[in-house]
Parts: sequence; structure tokens; C-alpha cells
Amino acid sequence: MQRRHFLSTLATASLAPTLLHAQSRVLLRAGDQKGGLQALLDAAGELKNLPYDIKWSEFPAAAPLAEALNADAIDFGLIGDAPLLFTQAAGSRIKAFAAGRSDAYGTAILVRPDAPFKDARDLKGKSVATNRGSIGHYVTLKALDAVGLTVNDIQLRFIPPADAKLALTQGSVDAWATWDPYTALAETSGHARVLVNGRGLSSGLGYLAGTESALRDKRAVLQDFKTRVARAQRWSYQNPQAFSATLARIIGIPEDAARLQFERRATRWIAIDDQVVADQQRTADFYFSAGLIKQRLEVRNTFDTGFSV
Repeated sequence: MQRRHFLSTLATASLAPTLLHAQSRVLLRAGDQKGGLQALLDAAGELKNLPYDIKWSEFPAAAPLAEALNADAIDFGLIGDAPLLFTQAAGSRIKAFAAGRSDAYGTAILVRPDAPFKDARDLKGKSVATNRGSIGHYVTLKALDAVGLTVNDIQLRFIPPADAKLALTQGSVDAWATWDPYTALAETSGHARVLVNGRGLSSGLGYLAGTESALRDKRAVLQDFKTRVARAQRWSYQNPQAFSATLARIIGIPEDAARLQFERRATRWIAIDDQVVADQQRTADFYFSAGLIKQRLEVRNTFDTGFSV
């Protein structure tokens, strides 16, 4: 009896450090989009032996991810420049703490392969599907503005990517404004072609944006995560074939589509410097002039620059 009590006491004592360790591990609640952070980090091996836990939530677009941030359902997420501004202008207190710049080609307006359209002017009177406040929405407005048209010259239909793709292929809408990997997938499958790409229209900026509480209470963990993302990005371009194959497997798309979107994006994680702030301010000012936000937003206050690159 005494021996059993001794063994029980010994077992409890040996488990105590493990339980204490488990209780002390930080839980990072990450918001992601298709083909985003989780796929990148997994492929590069950066999710192994983490000193904290990650709970992943995948969103079909930036708008629901932003809603989750506002509701404090996630700590941070991967979000484009335009949707970040859209939610900040609506009163959200989230801030960007890391910036990445990519080739904006894959943020594009797609049409069916047999569509007679030649450029954005041909969209007048036509229907365009996209997500409200998304980078696709932004590029649509910029493309129209570049040819002297406004949003009043088209019929905007706000529907999520999967439904928008179906609507385009079935002829329910004339065009679809979206982003990679959806653009690459539509191109390589032959379901659509690019009418207008985002080069010269979009800054190509994307961010890791976090809640006030996460930026305050999980700062060291977010710094480590940011460092892993940048390191994984460098690894991906040093190992394009391996990464494309892994990316295709993780997100469930053909390898040629995965490779196309990955190689042309050429994402670089950069410092939040004066150029980033200026580019973000131009995007905010365009949203204001287009009437999508009610008052001018001073973007310098929407960044947390205290993280190292």
C-alpha cells in the first residue's frame, strides 16, 4: 500500500513540470487565406518544434478574416492593403506589424476565354463579381478610373470566390475580380483569361495585422512568427520546385497553378518604411475619393513599427 502511494506520488511529481510547461505555452490564433501562411510555413519546415501553439483558421477572403479580428476571434491574420484599410476606416483598431510586397499581376479582372472584351472600357454596362472591400474590389475601381469610368458604369456583385468562379463560367456574370491562387487556377484550367492585371494599379502590399491585445500580450511570439515567415519565404524561392509541389498538395490545386501563382508573386517581406506608409496612404485616399470610406484615414497611425524585419 505504501509502495503504491509512493509510486503515485512519484508519477505526479514527474508530470508536474510537463503540466506546468503545457500551461505556460502561448496559443497564437492565426487567420489565414487559401495558399497563405500555413502552407508556406509547413512546406519550409518552420512549424516544427515551435515553442508555442498555433490554432489556424482559414478564411475564403479578407473581409471575413477582418471580421474575426474585430471580434477578437483570432490574434492576427494575413490581409491585403485595401481590405485592411476598409476595416480600419470602419473603426477597427487592428494594426499592421509586418509588410510584404508582391508582384500585383495576379490581382486581376478575369473574363471567359471567349469573351470579346479587350480592356476595362469594355466592362461598361457589364457585371463584375468580387468581394466587398477586397483587393479585387480595389483593382476593379482602379481599372475603371484609369479608363475614365466609375463604379456606376458597371454592375458590381459581391460574392465569395468559389461562387464568383461558378458565376463566371456559367455566364451569370461577365467578369470576376480576384487574386492568386484563384487567378492562376482559372488561367491554367482554361476557365478564364486575364482582362486587366494589377500591375500599375495595386501596390502589391500585404500585411500581417494583429489585434491590440495580441500586439500587447503576445509580442515576442508574434516577432518569432514574423521571423519564421520571412525565413520560409526565402526558402521557397531557393526551392521553387519542392515548394510548388508541397503548396499544391496542401491547398488542393494542380501543381502548375501553384507554381504559376507562387513564382510570379515574388513576395518579399520588407520594413514598414516611409515608402510603405506613402503607398498605403495613396490607397486610402483613393478609397476616400471613390466614396468607399466616409472620411480621410491617416494611415501612419495604423502601423506598429516596433517589430524587427
